[in-house]
Amino acid sequence: MPRGCWPIPMPLVAQGADGSWSSSLFGSVNECTGWAWGARALGCLHRKDRETPPPCSRSPQPQGLQRPTRLRTRVASAMALVQPEVEELEPAPCGPGSQVAEKHELGRLQYSLDYDFQSGQLLVGILQAEGLAALDLGGSSDPYVRVYLLPDKRRRHETKVHRQTLNPHFGENFAFKVPYVELGGRVLVMAVYDFDRFSRNDAIGEVRVPMSSVDLGRPVLAWRELQAAPREEEKLGDICFSLRYVPTAGKLTVIVLEAKNLKKMDVGGLSDPYVKVHLLQGGKKVRKKKTTIKKNTLNPYYNEAFSFEVPCDQVQKVQVELTVLDYDKLGKNEAIGRVAVGAAAGGAGLRHWADMLASPRRPIAQWHSLRPPDRARPLPAP
Repeated sequence: MPRGCWPIPMPLVAQGADGSWSSSLFGSVNECTGWAWGARALGCLHRKDRETPPPCSRSPQPQGLQRPTRLRTRVASAMALVQPEVEELEPAPCGPGSQVAEKHELGRLQYSLDYDFQSGQLLVGILQAEGLAALDLGGSSDPYVRVYLLPDKRRRHETKVHRQTLNPHFGENFAFKVPYVELGGRVLVMAVYDFDRFSRNDAIGEVRVPMSSVDLGRPVLAWRELQAAPREEEKLGDICFSLRYVPTAGKLTVIVLEAKNLKKMDVGGLSDPYVKVHLLQGGKKVRKKKTTIKKNTLNPYYNEAFSFEVPCDQVQKVQVELTVLDYDKLGKNEAIGRVAVGAAAGGAGLRHWADMLASPRRPIAQWHSLRPPDRARPLPAP
């Protein structure tokens, strides 16, 4: 070793068999040559079965090492994975401009409103957004807009997802059939979300427009600052599964991978969850499968595959419904929540189905938020 060069220990992070994370000094780096030894590579094992997608990130994750994909700063340091407290060392912004930056951190949205008196429809245009908050590690977001009229949240529309941009141009129009005399008691909500295939879609902000305050005698074109979204209803949990369709064989495969943060259903604060998978046609259940029961857990891991015969001419007419239930040995099994995917599902369910059809023979995995059992079933396909 050249004189004056000393080995510098390099901290490495590893996950133990019990799921805990620890750091250790596995090796050192020569300051002059930069040669490292003794370091073990950390990575996921490559599965031999190509039909099974890479499993979604297990949850819950250790405290302090959660995925840093939801930072609201535009620049996120990779050191936060090992030393999340580094952010606390950064000086707080000061000066007259600091308050202005805080005020506009969520971004703003441009929209249009008009009312068609002949058809009795409210026409909503989602035009563009700018200066959106960056929620991804790379300093960007994958925004889309969800539009609905309160108090009815079931009838809602969503724009397409725009990848890696803070200034998306949507240019999409939606119609709500509402009698003009009833429109004054409605509130239009345009909520901007950051799409994440392997986690929950996070709300960036929203615009609420009381329709009683809008003059619909002429078209409206406006910009509005996004406001923080109010706390949502009780969370039922999330489920991750993959879809794979082989057109030549007419085979649809659903792989139930895992669920996380399920609602507590038992007295002891846990659940005994399992998943029912139904194939629906014309709104009627025509096939049924179910996973094994996982005892005393709110974060079950399944990795169980189920196949259905679906001819090419029927693939746009069927839906798949997944219901998470809590097994009860003495009483009735109670549903925790449901998810529906298909051409008539809408929202994330429609997006997942479209991604599957766009990539034949390839498993497409995605996380979905569970919805109340009486609100998740899709409408019958036409």
